[in-house]
Amino acid sequence: MSKTEILEKLNGIFQDVFDDEDLKVEEATTAADVEGWDSLTHIMLLSAIEDEFGIKFDMKAVQGLKDVGAMVELIESLL
Repeated sequence: MSKTEILEKLNGIFQDVFDDEDLKVEEATTAADVEGWDSLTHIMLLSAIEDEFGIKFDMKAVQGLKDVGAMVELIESLL
């Protein structure tokens, strides 16, 4: 799966988790850029991503993510 395909899937997941069909994330998007992205929604987001991609995150790796682009790279490495 390409990074573009992963990002497209992530967009759908973000829209579902944040209940915002207009939300569009890019590789440079950070938690500060998304209204309502707090610790609880972060956990919900990670769980939804794991379910969608059939992967399991290592919490140490997740703690180091600085933006959506880093998340895409981590997902790509786990597929």
